[in-house]
Amino acid sequence: MDFGAVLQTNPPASRTVELARLAETHGFSHVWTFDSHLLWEEPFVIYSAILAATRKVVVGPMVTNPATRDWTVLGSLFATLNEMYGNRTICGIGRGDSAVRTLAGKPSNLEALRESIHVIRELGNDRAVEHNGRVVRFPWSRGSALDVWVAAYGPKALQLTGEVGDGFILQLADPDIAAWMIAAVRNAAEAAGRDPMSVKFCVAAPAYVGDGDDPAVRAHMREQCRWFGGMVGNHVAEIVSRYGTGLAVPPALTDYIAGRQGYDYNEHGRAGNSHTTFVPDEIVERFCVLGSPQEHVAKLEALRDLGVDQFAVYLQHDSKEETLRQYGERIIPALAGTVVATA
Repeated sequence: MDFGAVLQTNPPASRTVELARLAETHGFSHVWTFDSHLLWEEPFVIYSAILAATRKVVVGPMVTNPATRDWTVLGSLFATLNEMYGNRTICGIGRGDSAVRTLAGKPSNLEALRESIHVIRELGNDRAVEHNGRVVRFPWSRGSALDVWVAAYGPKALQLTGEVGDGFILQLADPDIAAWMIAAVRNAAEAAGRDPMSVKFCVAAPAYVGDGDDPAVRAHMREQCRWFGGMVGNHVAEIVSRYGTGLAVPPALTDYIAGRQGYDYNEHGRAGNSHTTFVPDEIVERFCVLGSPQEHVAKLEALRDLGVDQFAVYLQHDSKEETLRQYGERIIPALAGTVVATA
């Protein structure tokens, strides 16, 4: 299993770069960032600094969208970074949330998402593509390689992911829900004539390491991560409004939003925000990974057994460096298996 760190590009940018460097030091293979240009600093500028300060980590947005960024510009950004630093970029993409809603926009429809994935991937892989009635290609790009991983929750978005995605990003760490969604993506891939095992799976969720047996510590961990249930609730609420409550989605994913009363994007992705009281403790525990290193290992082993290839740690809480250290020293090695020098 690979491990990623998901960062917000809060100022100073040097802090984001330092956390990325620390993540690589502790064995993380990927560094992802939010992509919401009004709420945080521009990530692609910071990617260049991260890549210059590191040796091996792969960087990319979790996630960008087809609405606020021109698709050919996105392809150029990835291809340029690949030319500068080797093929060390990845594109996470979805229909759009905070980046569009803060500007009174709406998420892209699935047709636009499908088309954008094709254009970005072809250009990012040094290939020609038809766009707006013209065949376009970067004449300066040589050997750029780019995977496009799709973030999805709803049935049609999961189907699209299986049909065209190089990978699937699931932003919650509940094994039961993950099993259902992984099966949906794989079934869609197989129905489209693809090898279902060729689609990579990334689970992304807050992780907080602490004494899980101490009630006060456990309560603090939950409060630091409760924001995540609110963020996921934005997507779930849209699914329910579109499909209703009788759709074929696990009830655990839809039932908890009954008490949701709106969302303030000025507090998006921030610990201690004031509008996630509707998120119960049970959902925080299910969606996130909390507790002792042993608890983390047990949950991640369950996800790995379902076919999860990468766990990406949201670090939007008050224990960023300690979480990275615990993962590097105790959790990542435990998931790596044992290799002996002599036998």
